[in-house]
Amino acid sequence: MDETDLGGEGDLPQSGGFPGYDQADAEPDDLTLSMFGEPEEVPAKAADGQGSQPYLVLARKYRPQRFEDLIGQEAMVRTLTNAFASNRIAHAFMLTGVRGVGKTTTARLIARALNYQTATLDRPSIQLDPLGSQCEAITRGNHPDVFELDAASRTGVGDMRELLDGVRYGPIAARYKVYIIDEVHMLSKSAFNALLKTLEEPPPHVKFIFATTEIRSVPVTILSRCQRFDLRRIEPIVLADYLEKIAGREGTRVARDGLELIARAAEGSARDGLSLLDQAIVQDRGNGVTGAEIRDMLGLADRSRTMDLLGAILKGDAKTALQAFREQYDLGADPGLVLRDLMDLTHEISRGNVLGADWHPAGASDHTEQMKAFAHISTPAALGRLWQLILRGFEESARAPDPVQAAEMCLLRACTAQQLPPPEDLARLLIGQPMATGGVASQSAPQGLNSGPTAFALPQAAPALQTVETATLPSNQASFSFDGLLEALEDAREIVLVTELERFVRLVSLEPGRLVLELLPNAPLDLQKRTVEALTALTGDDWLVESGSGGQESIAERNKRLEGERVDAAKQTPEVLAALKAFPGARILEVRAAPVPEVTLEAVVDDGDEDAEALTSNVLSVDFNRRRVGD
Repeated sequence: MDETDLGGEGDLPQSGGFPGYDQADAEPDDLTLSMFGEPEEVPAKAADGQGSQPYLVLARKYRPQRFEDLIGQEAMVRTLTNAFASNRIAHAFMLTGVRGVGKTTTARLIARALNYQTATLDRPSIQLDPLGSQCEAITRGNHPDVFELDAASRTGVGDMRELLDGVRYGPIAARYKVYIIDEVHMLSKSAFNALLKTLEEPPPHVKFIFATTEIRSVPVTILSRCQRFDLRRIEPIVLADYLEKIAGREGTRVARDGLELIARAAEGSARDGLSLLDQAIVQDRGNGVTGAEIRDMLGLADRSRTMDLLGAILKGDAKTALQAFREQYDLGADPGLVLRDLMDLTHEISRGNVLGADWHPAGASDHTEQMKAFAHISTPAALGRLWQLILRGFEESARAPDPVQAAEMCLLRACTAQQLPPPEDLARLLIGQPMATGGVASQSAPQGLNSGPTAFALPQAAPALQTVETATLPSNQASFSFDGLLEALEDAREIVLVTELERFVRLVSLEPGRLVLELLPNAPLDLQKRTVEALTALTGDDWLVESGSGGQESIAERNKRLEGERVDAAKQTPEVLAALKAFPGARILEVRAAPVPEVTLEAVVDDGDEDAEALTSNVLSVDFNRRRVGD
């Protein structure tokens, strides 16, 4: 088994300290071992003519040799420490986690801890310093009592029976026989069945350690007989700190932002992080490695450009979004990775919408402030819809003949969606219910917004947040009305804002640069702030939106009143009176402005009366919810 799972934390041993690090260069490759023993070393010629050891990759060179060196697995180490201290050691362990978090490394450490023995200590111990008499052989993988099986290549029941034939025999040199089975989920059903009975009642001198990345593929009958440890993904900040120590020991200076890029690309895997660091160190020509060089190495998009792209999407500016995407693509960024970065940013901003003041995004200060600004002007519903659109585009770009086209179409859909009201608000409008209050983002606004006079002025926003589209309000003071203001906002595609202003505010006074509104109880808490932003972006002038009282009726109230007046007038016409008499239980739903007044009725008809139906010809639009034809 040659998988190199890795984790490690704490101070790295210095020269002359723990032998596992100082002697790492002398560790032979497992693949060079054979049944005839270790091959004789053939010194290689260095550039200066001197012999040199073969290069050992960082993932093997810095493989943890003690439990203290594991990073990000404190809970597992604490549990094992307590178990060993109280002599409550399980007979089988199940280690699960993503690749590279330390499963195989932990399995070998547990095997060493079970068989730990020194001149002064002869019992299982979680403290593996100094080296025990069995430690070196177990670490090298050639101990006669520690058996490692790669279930990916030996999946059959015959392999399992062959492995378990020696279970009944005691250990040769160690305290326990330890069976380490990697990728145990790859075993066949018959192999699991062959293992089951032995695993349930193993001899006292036998211990089993399983490792898997697919815990759901392991039968529950196996899981129930094991003590399970879920090895966690390593946090990016912790992994970046660890990589910085490794880079220092290698005599290379790597920029912090570059290490953070590597940590994010590793996705919680220390082994992947060290492999990428190995690749990054090659870029050093004596002046260190910059973040830009690592970004180019990984094929990642520039984060600042991605922020600009997201800002264009949130504004619905499709032209700017396409240009920003093309700039990144021309610089070598993969379309899928650009969409992935957009998803990450959208998710982080959505978290900020929920966490509010408790949200502390990682990154440079300017990026942090910009992300907080995005979170302040966005709603959870809009961000959730945007994330779904980008996710669909990401999946489409992976299977599309041209990923660039798929990514651009995704960006166009995302920009278009920003100009539409959320579907849930449209549904509420259709059934006559008040719209949502703007979600968690609006809840963070000052309390008591509707309870007293309050004024909002537009804060100094980042340039990326300014609306590109502008419009000019009528210069004639006589035509400068609230209706005209709403019409101009609607032309600027501020549909949601216009709908909310029509439903939830009563106009108190309006003059250029100043708007006084009476907010109704169901008004969104951030309505004033968004109105200031929209009017300032629309006119290019500073606006002050104040909260007052004693306003006129809202536009929604006015429309409802006018509709009621039209219905009352329609009820007095002879045609409608005849229709209402012909259809008992009918009610007028709507009166449409047309050359010939048309009245929509909702009626319940018990009998099919052809004469009554004829009365509605060319006059009434009748909606039959229920019709029963007589015998």
